[in-house]
Amino acid sequence: MKANIIVFPGSNCDRDVKVALEKFQIQTTMLWHQENVMPKSDLVVLPGGFSYGDYLRCGSMASKSNIMNEVIKHADKGGFLIGICNGFQILTETGLLPGALLRNKKLKFICKYVNLLIENNSTPFTSKYKKNEKIKIPIAHNEGNYFADDKTLNDLQNNSQIVLKYCDENLNINEESNPNGSCLNIAGIINKNKNVIGMMPHPERCVEDILGGTDGSGVFQSLISSWKK
Repeated sequence: MKANIIVFPGSNCDRDVKVALEKFQIQTTMLWHQENVMPKSDLVVLPGGFSYGDYLRCGSMASKSNIMNEVIKHADKGGFLIGICNGFQILTETGLLPGALLRNKKLKFICKYVNLLIENNSTPFTSKYKKNEKIKIPIAHNEGNYFADDKTLNDLQNNSQIVLKYCDENLNINEESNPNGSCLNIAGIINKNKNVIGMMPHPERCVEDILGGTDGSGVFQSLISSWKK
């Protein structure tokens, strides 16, 4: 399996993603955002960070980078695309995923491990998890508050596009387990074609015990399994 990792000015998780992917024998290419041509790959990753210093809106300027034309073509052809944290914000700015990521409810940067509920394991990114499984993965963001209008939220629910939700130790979905104020406790969503996912948690930071856990491994294992099919 081959993956292109897009690097923007201000990206700071691109190397983390590279190490995580290569741990699972996925070949990686780091691609600068100003490139106009993207090598053929099975997967494209928009990593976390603070692209363009989060000016205007998080991900807004990055969504206009040259390489994004190729990223959109890749997605339109059914290629796997994952946006993590700032990458999720970029995906909403391009329109590849609905909604927007707003400032955290308490207007503070959050960096900690959170409990997540696997809402949908019938995706190429979550097939190695069990439905309703609880996993623990870190978040690190200032604008992770997912927002969408009521119609969009209803569509996401009806189409099983909500993949991850914030929960507590007992799998309860409530205000107390919601770290940033996201609508419906949403931590990750997928497009209707099930090939583009955006998530605020960082699975690449959770693939080795020395990092504090391995619950993020399932994302990459799921991708490999889906690719082999």
